[in-house]
Amino acid sequence: MQALSVHTSYQHLAQVYDLLMTEAPYEQWVSFAQNIWQREGVNPHKILDLGCGTGAIAIPFAQLGYRVTGVDLSEEMLAITYDKAKESGVSIELLHQDMRKLEVATQMDAVLSFCDSLNYLTEGDDVYQAFLRVHEALKPGGLFLFDVHSLYKINQVFGDSTFTLTEEDVAYIWQCELEGENRVYHDLTIFAREGNLYRRFEEVHVQRGYSHQQLLDWLDDAGFRLVHCSGDFTDQAPTETTERIFYVAAKK
Repeated sequence: MQALSVHTSYQHLAQVYDLLMTEAPYEQWVSFAQNIWQREGVNPHKILDLGCGTGAIAIPFAQLGYRVTGVDLSEEMLAITYDKAKESGVSIELLHQDMRKLEVATQMDAVLSFCDSLNYLTEGDDVYQAFLRVHEALKPGGLFLFDVHSLYKINQVFGDSTFTLTEEDVAYIWQCELEGENRVYHDLTIFAREGNLYRRFEEVHVQRGYSHQQLLDWLDDAGFRLVHCSGDFTDQAPTETTERIFYVAAKK
């Protein structure tokens, strides 16, 4: 998961987010972007990571020599990114903004929004507004790369399911409940180790899925043309059981 755009600011989860996401395929997201840029013959210098969370994608790009701006609604997440970037010896511009109201001083060569950040926008108009803001933030011809949970994952994988994790320093009970059209509530009870004890806290996150055609229509109306669409970190077109769909769009 990535930093919430509407419903919560990850006030508590930010403290243990990296522990919970140790198996997230961050290297694959970085490789995906680089492969797309190479295939499209572009060499971006300034990139923006929209919904950057704790910097797990932004920092590797900065280490590769890109000029990176990270944007997130959660101040707690941004504070962690700042500390991690400093420890890594890289500089990242950090902006505390809502993606629906994104503003940048200079236009970017590329905008990234990975780890299903856009699924936290639970109204179609909010997604469209985010697309419009990204369009304004990009140079002409700039690329917008993002992924979303598919409707299959929202309704069939999450569905009304329960997931658990037990590690030495953190554990959780993650209950999913479908409510409304393609909308899932993630009810998280987290136990984080503090010394010899564990502190319990709870958060509720909400995500919504959108159809492929809805996303294409909003991209087109916002001034983008579709360059690439694939599923689950492959070059193959999405199928009925694809869980994560990747989009690459170019500013017209």
